[in-house]
Amino acid sequence: MKTFSYLHRYEPGTDESAQPLLLLHGTGGNEHDLVPLAQQLSPGSAILSPRGDVLENGAPRFFRRLAEGVFDLDEVAQRTHALADFITAASGRYGIAPGTLTAIGFSNGANIAASLLLLRPETLARAVLLRPMVVLTPKSTPSLAGKSILISSGQMDPIVPPDHPERLAKQFREAGAQVELHTHTASHGLVRDDFAVTASFLRRAH
Repeated sequence: MKTFSYLHRYEPGTDESAQPLLLLHGTGGNEHDLVPLAQQLSPGSAILSPRGDVLENGAPRFFRRLAEGVFDLDEVAQRTHALADFITAASGRYGIAPGTLTAIGFSNGANIAASLLLLRPETLARAVLLRPMVVLTPKSTPSLAGKSILISSGQMDPIVPPDHPERLAKQFREAGAQVELHTHTASHGLVRDDFAVTASFLRRAH
């Protein structure tokens, strides 16, 4: 089992009280994209940032899509479990306590973070999902009691169907998670309000 096969970046923490972060980039991103933002939003946090190992016309992703918003759900599940296995292996190597990571995911990265919560909830303590959509519904509802999730969506997002953020929030709430849903005057790209609500969420999670 290739548990440590993802290209990744690790930045040790400098503040023991700061939560460790798992950074999950969007389509075409890499392991470096979200690091400066994470360091600004949560100074002192340890950072684990893998690069998606699926290529779409040369652009890294965490799972493939058949068309815009159309996915092979078996492949999504397979990639989710592979990423969870990597997180477990990397946490052991870098001394990150199991189940303490806070995911910050954007777009495709937000979707794989949501899938981690639904299929392998033990890998994450909480999550910031920036521009996620509903990708899968698990066969059985996981227990997300004690986990907090932030969903940050754009009112004019051309990629995420308008009902998906609320549907995703409902999915998580029914599993027992504490969910914050924020909708901004924005497209698919991130805006200042996304950073503000994320910073507030991370501060309260200390």
